[in-house]
Amino acid sequence: MSVKGGVLRVVSLYLPNGNPVDSPKFPYKLAWMKRLHAFARDRLALEEPLVLAGDYNVIPEPKDCRNPADWLGDALFQPESRAAFRELCALGYTDALRATTDAAGIYSFWDYQAGAWQKNNGIRIDHLMLSPQAADRLVAVAVDSQVRAWEKPSDHVPVVATLDFEPLAA
Repeated sequence: MSVKGGVLRVVSLYLPNGNPVDSPKFPYKLAWMKRLHAFARDRLALEEPLVLAGDYNVIPEPKDCRNPADWLGDALFQPESRAAFRELCALGYTDALRATTDAAGIYSFWDYQAGAWQKNNGIRIDHLMLSPQAADRLVAVAVDSQVRAWEKPSDHVPVVATLDFEPLAA
């Protein structure tokens, strides 16, 4: 997207799930996250507005799931997965949702099984990570959870950020 004063770069991500943890899938997930970290670090050197958006398959904190005990053996909630997510923050990226609220119970995913949606048994695994130049322009974040109630919905819902940019004149 071109904006006045430069470019807003958006990277769409879909990180590996990593389950089961005792299989080659979990080390693969962690290696993927390590490569993402290197990419994200290198992009910071460009000093441009950047959004790393998508399904990270990581539940960052206990407040990001309805029942943390249910996720203890899952790759999404392992200490190594959560640490890799925090390392993005340590680089200087901002978790857009957590920059606007510390509230628990905000989810972006509900499984199709066991009435998870109806019971609000959700998790937050879809994230918008903002470079400092994008975070400086952050106005608001919303999770459009109502779309989960649509007929034949996805198990994920959109996470939307509003950034203050002036569009280029047409």
